Parts: sequence; structure tokens; C-alpha cells
Amino acid sequence: MSVRTTLFPPLEPYRSGTIAVDELHTLYWEESGNPRGVPVLFLHGGPGAQASPVNRQLFDPDAYRIVLFDQRGAGRSTPMGECLNNTTQLLIADIERLRKSLEIDQWLVCGGSWGSTLALAYGEAHPLHCAGFLLRGILLGTDEEIDWFLNGPRLFVPEAHADFVRDIGHDSTSDILRAYLEELFADDPTRCKQAAQRWYRYAESCASLRPDLGAIDAAVSSPLSVGVARVHAHFLAHQLFLEPDQLLRNIGRIRHLPAAIVQGRYDLICPPAAAFRLKQAWPDAALHIAADSGHASTEPAIQRALLIAAEQFKTDRAFDADGLRE
Repeated sequence: MSVRTTLFPPLEPYRSGTIAVDELHTLYWEESGNPRGVPVLFLHGGPGAQASPVNRQLFDPDAYRIVLFDQRGAGRSTPMGECLNNTTQLLIADIERLRKSLEIDQWLVCGGSWGSTLALAYGEAHPLHCAGFLLRGILLGTDEEIDWFLNGPRLFVPEAHADFVRDIGHDSTSDILRAYLEELFADDPTRCKQAAQRWYRYAESCASLRPDLGAIDAAVSSPLSVGVARVHAHFLAHQLFLEPDQLLRNIGRIRHLPAAIVQGRYDLICPPAAAFRLKQAWPDAALHIAADSGHASTEPAIQRALLIAAEQFKTDRAFDADGLRE
């Protein structure tokens, strides 16, 4: 098999729309690629981020019917940054509603970071509608992982962490979350914006092995930063709305399905230990540890592995662990 190492060319959706999932939330969705191709659902990270045009470029547009949507409170979905009626269980129900509205029986479910969490939770709830999984930067939603995100990176990016907790005065997980929730939902827009920018800058500073400071500055100044920070903190404060080790306890529901796991060796947001635990629970899954890589899907070795896996699945409907090697 010839190995593709670069993204597919940019493409535009051939249709898009919105879907009201309750009296409060309306979700943006889109389809691109081949309407008769293999359906693939891309789940963005965060929680609270949004789907990006570059996400379409991971998949061969001649072979895949590419479905993207912005989750509750995220991106082009409204209201942006809304945390009321926003839980993992409701997001799972949203995915099912979208699948039925698009008349898709089964799809390849792809997601990174929080997207990997949601992909696993959705798959375990609706295994009959999943053809397989392509996962990156595994987050299982444990207390240990949440505590790591809020505290662990200070061992590697102490300057970014110091700025993150500068006005908090505490370093415990509960204190950091409590303080940020108070600031992010403050009536004072200035307080809210400043807290959101600190939160967003910290996450972005941890995302890449070689951070692009200019890109981080641009992202932090985005009007989306408040919504992203609010939804992210909301989900972390509720342990991602998962029971302890729920995703591994229920892995038997999807263990028979093909899966590829791509993990950055030096991921400061979702360390490799979670991917290793998932592989142990799912022996037939193809695990690829991307060398010289952090967390972001744009890291060259991670992007390469995702492209290889997507190419494998479109022809074989399976993943070859050997084929994911550099």
C-alpha cells in the first residue's frame, strides 16, 4: 500500500445545516467528500472546541462521506459556551439523532483527546452503529487524568502553569476548578474574558511539542475562547460525566470492532499511559506511539499515522498495526 503522508486538499461541504436537539441547543453539522462513500464521523476535542476544515482533510474525499458537527455549546452550535443541558450522555443522544437524520447505518468514529472519550462512550452505548474507531490522544476521563491536566504539566512547562494559576492562589484540582468556574461564569465580562484567555493559553501551550507562540496568541484572542474555557471547565468539574473507569469496564461492548490508537509520546495533555491502558483492555486494537510528538493532531508524526490508518480502513475495513509504523 502506498503511504500518504500529506493531508488531502482542502474541500468544502456539499451540504450543511443545523439540528435542534432541545429547546435550548441547536447544533451545526456538515457533510463533505463522497455522498456514497464510507461514512466517517469526526468528533472534535475540548470539550468545547469545534470542528475545523482541516479535519476533513484526513480522509480521502473520493472514498469517504465525511460528517463533522459542533457539539453542544461549541463553535457554530448555539448558544455558544452554554453549559446548561450539556453532558456526555446528551452528546451521545445528539450523535444518534444526527446519525438517524442522515440515514447512516454504521460509521467509522474518529476523535482525538476529548473526542476519543466521546467516541468510546458513544460506541459503548451504540456498538451496532459503529464500523470501527480511529482514536488519538486517549483521554479515559479518570480523576488522575483530570488532575494531571491541571497540575502535571507544571513539571515541563512551569512558566505556562505559573501563569495559569497566577490569580488562583491554590494548586489542588478542586481549588483550581472552583476558582476558574467562578471567574468564567462571573457577571463581569472582563473577569470572564481574562480567565478564559489564561485557561486557553495554558491548554494551547501544552498541546504541541514545539508550540507556535504566534498561533497561540491568535487562538487566545479568538471570541471562541470564552465558550471553549467554560465548557471545558464544566466537563472537568463533573469528571466528564463518566463513572470511574467506565470506558474500560465497558470496553467488551466494542472490543470486537477494529480500532486504531494514535498517541504522541510526549503528550502533556493526555499522557501515553491512558493509551497503553486502552490497548491492554483492547488487545486487537492497533496502537501507534508517534515519536517526537506532543498532543496536537497537527504534529507531523501523528498526522502521518492518522492518514495511514484512514487509508487502511477505507479499503480493508480494518487496521493493520504493522502498517501504522513509521
